[in-house]
Amino acid sequence: MGDIADKLLEGLSNAAMMAWEVWWALVLGFAISAIVQAWIPRERVERALAGGGAGAVSKATALGAASSSCSYAAIAIARSLFAKGASAVTALAFQFASTNLVWEIGLVLWVLLGWQFTLAEYLGGILMIILMAAMLRLFVSPKLEEIARRNAENAAPGHQHHMAGSEMPFRERIRSADAWSDVAHNFRGDWQMLWKEIVIGFLLAGYIALLGQDFFNGLFLVGETGFWPTLWNVIVGPLIAVASFVCSIGNIPLAAVLWSGGISFAGVLAFIFADLIVFPIIVAYRKYYGWSFALRITALMFVTMVLAALAIDGLFNVAGIIPTDRPSTEEVFGHVEADYRMWLNLIALIVFAILIAMTIRRGATDPVCGMKVDKAKGIKLQTDSGNVYFCSEHCRHQFEADPRKYASG
Repeated sequence: MGDIADKLLEGLSNAAMMAWEVWWALVLGFAISAIVQAWIPRERVERALAGGGAGAVSKATALGAASSSCSYAAIAIARSLFAKGASAVTALAFQFASTNLVWEIGLVLWVLLGWQFTLAEYLGGILMIILMAAMLRLFVSPKLEEIARRNAENAAPGHQHHMAGSEMPFRERIRSADAWSDVAHNFRGDWQMLWKEIVIGFLLAGYIALLGQDFFNGLFLVGETGFWPTLWNVIVGPLIAVASFVCSIGNIPLAAVLWSGGISFAGVLAFIFADLIVFPIIVAYRKYYGWSFALRITALMFVTMVLAALAIDGLFNVAGIIPTDRPSTEEVFGHVEADYRMWLNLIALIVFAILIAMTIRRGATDPVCGMKVDKAKGIKLQTDSGNVYFCSEHCRHQFEADPRKYASG
């Protein structure tokens, strides 16, 4: 029992140390993402993604990169856009960009793995979008796309982020309490949707690191070179992602452990890219579009992830910038010191507290999904017991269908 307790404590300690390493980067990334989400109106996004040409795909990529990194939010928004006229290629481009080209993922990758992985993540995300656009019709026919669109129109939208941007000039936004309240509520909304993913990611990283180097050597064919071991790694990487059930920014800590354990550079990239095909996400695709479309786009995304990882690995190998030094387990998880990181973490804690406090002072809790919404921006419903606020029409309809259920909750 003593050994088991020691291992449990060691895994928790690893997870806590990794959280200490990246706390400031997480807060900074989420804050930047929240500013962009709050100040870009949702209607502008929907208008930009109509059609399927290169211009629409480019806009979808840019808008996805400016949105939340939450995989679940990305696929929900993409479903909504697809139902309202966006093509399959622009909807998928938005998803790829939302989960691979956002600030917070790049920052955390840089802190844990180095600038090469951040650059590879961004280049790989763009390459996956290009490959997806080129190969879409090999997997999805125009007829199947229209069937999927009808399914998307009928599917319950579920919880989605509300992009509450205003049209006020930028200088006014900087000085506006309402504009910063929008930022605070988007910031809290991202944390509310992603905290479980992040915590699970740290815990998995902390405990998987305890498996030992012999386990990693066998799984990743450490020491073998050539194309086939690399191909094996880019296939194993996504399979680990699917099995871990962790997506979005939550899989970056585990990626650091896999890199330390011996997985190839391409394998790390394929693992990170695979956050859009974890099992809960595939189930959501089925709910939104039907099984046929869901399985085909899953296969399409898997192929693009493998090809993009191999291509970026080859490019970086030619350029001579693939990292050769792998961190030890101790280096991956770090340790607490009175250095620059401590001050960055302290500043991040203050920023986090200020933004969350704004949502408490100005906000109300949606009784259906539990999300904090700004009273001035949320959807208001007058009831006998007072005003109730919702993040979306979907939540309001859910409440109206059974008010007693949510009132008792």
